Amino acid sequence: GRLITERFANLTDGSVVGIRAPYLRVGGNIQFEMMEEQFFLYDSSISAPLGRVPVWPYSLHYRMPHKCHGNAQNCPSRPHNIWEMPINELDRRDDPNYDEALSGCHQVSSCSNVYEKYQFQRLLEHNFNRHYGTNRAPLSLSFDAAWLKLNKGFTSVLVDFIANKLENHNDVYFVSEFQVLQWMKNPTDVNSLRDFDEWKYKCDVKGQPLCSLPNPCPLTTRELPGETLRLHTCMECPKNYPWILDPTGDGFSF
Repeated sequence: GRLITERFANLTDGSVVGIRAPYLRVGGNIQFEMMEEQFFLYDSSISAPLGRVPVWPYSLHYRMPHKCHGNAQNCPSRPHNIWEMPINELDRRDDPNYDEALSGCHQVSSCSNVYEKYQFQRLLEHNFNRHYGTNRAPLSLSFDAAWLKLNKGFTSVLVDFIANKLENHNDVYFVSEFQVLQWMKNPTDVNSLRDFDEWKYKCDVKGQPLCSLPNPCPLTTRELPGETLRLHTCMECPKNYPWILDPTGDGFSF
């Protein structure tokens, strides 16, 4: 996976240090052995079931602090030198004080009962309060740009939510998962966070994109015979679709 992203996404600076498994289908011990071999720092594929308090990130040197949650999931059963950034299920009830219990949802975009802007706003507020008012475990808000674009007005709700929290709380920060781990390894109180070097980095995109129109490469692979897969890349199209045994797409087995 790392070789594929380096070659076809041009991410060669080692900045990709975490993994989220496709469809949140955890790959068991094999996945985490691969992550150790490829020098990944953390995984964010394992869901923690909705409970009284959310779960903080934890090291897989030890047993998971919650059950392996999900349909036929394959969680690690041996120790690994990997951190887990668990996906705490979100409470999706419109009114948690009166509504009957509902199963949680892993990602914001998978909360199937959130259709309107006010429902999205309530979801953000309630789950923020649930984390902030208990053990202050990091709140992961997972969705993609397409979901925000599809749901008209949701982007403005999110922007207002972020602005409101930053304006009214001097101890709330919006950071990456890697920055969460940096703080956990070097806990720093609120009064000293201004000088916390690990949080001073800002993503500052400069210059022109490598390409404005990527190559839509129609490719096949031996692992999926009969299927044509489309790889979008700014690089030159390979001969084959890059896959586990042929990450460069040159037809060579690794």
